[in-house]
Amino acid sequence: MSWRDGLPAVRGKLLRDEPLGPFTWFRVGGPAELLFLPEDEADLANFLEGLDPAVPVTPLGVGSNTLVRDGGVEGVVVRLGRGFSQVEPQGEGRIFAGAGVPDAILAREAAKTGIAGLEFYRGVPGSVGGACVMNAGCYGAETKDVLAEAYAVTRAGGRLTLSNAEMDFSYRKSGRAAAEPMIFTGALFQGTPDEPAAIAARMAEITARREQTQPIREKTGGSTFKNPPDQSSWKLVDEAGWRGKLFGGAMFSPLHANFLINTGAATAADLEGLGEAVRADVKSKFGVELEWEIKRIGKPA
Repeated sequence: MSWRDGLPAVRGKLLRDEPLGPFTWFRVGGPAELLFLPEDEADLANFLEGLDPAVPVTPLGVGSNTLVRDGGVEGVVVRLGRGFSQVEPQGEGRIFAGAGVPDAILAREAAKTGIAGLEFYRGVPGSVGGACVMNAGCYGAETKDVLAEAYAVTRAGGRLTLSNAEMDFSYRKSGRAAAEPMIFTGALFQGTPDEPAAIAARMAEITARREQTQPIREKTGGSTFKNPPDQSSWKLVDEAGWRGKLFGGAMFSPLHANFLINTGAATAADLEGLGEAVRADVKSKFGVELEWEIKRIGKPA
């Protein structure tokens, strides 16, 4: 008897052997053994509480910073949808957003309400849940600068409320999320009052800068590698000669050398293989160990 034959009852959707490529920005990858689309936080908590503890669970956000390998993902993949898309101003410069809310939407809604400080999210290609996991940021600001509280469900179905300090943020990482399996369901952010028009103007500058410097209309995963201390990954990739160089159907963008792109026919193996080839070459030429920022999940074909 398979573990999939005795699943807890849910109000959301359970999809077997569901291809995950369409759920990611790279548009590649194999299927989830089981894809769960929970109706809301209670549905998610009840399902995880009743699920065999031996079954692995992998959260998947909007798929902007994730590479799913060609062999697919074992166990349950959880994708948060409409039940996690609320955005609610809380007064005193605070705003709540569900984990499924795209970061750009959070920035827009905060601006409408006159909450400043979240403008940088306009340039982050992800969702609130992912921002909590990896302390997402750009242009000199990070999630740790604006997060008041984060809300999550544990692997056993328990509920957590975590303060900024308890998130143990560092560069592109929440130490707490790395140490304990959990799925973020929402977060409360603290900004400062400002005129909506002034906030919108700053967001427009971020949008224009991003469109000029990043291949945002390609099948990409955002920044591929974390920046090493006092260095820029894109410069290392560029100086190693990999900008615009094809590797199967994969390539580092001619526009921004730290953006890995699927030119149209890449497999996940092409994309990961190119990344590993570049890491090895940069280590050989410059003695620098590039660390993946893109999360790679699943098994090879």
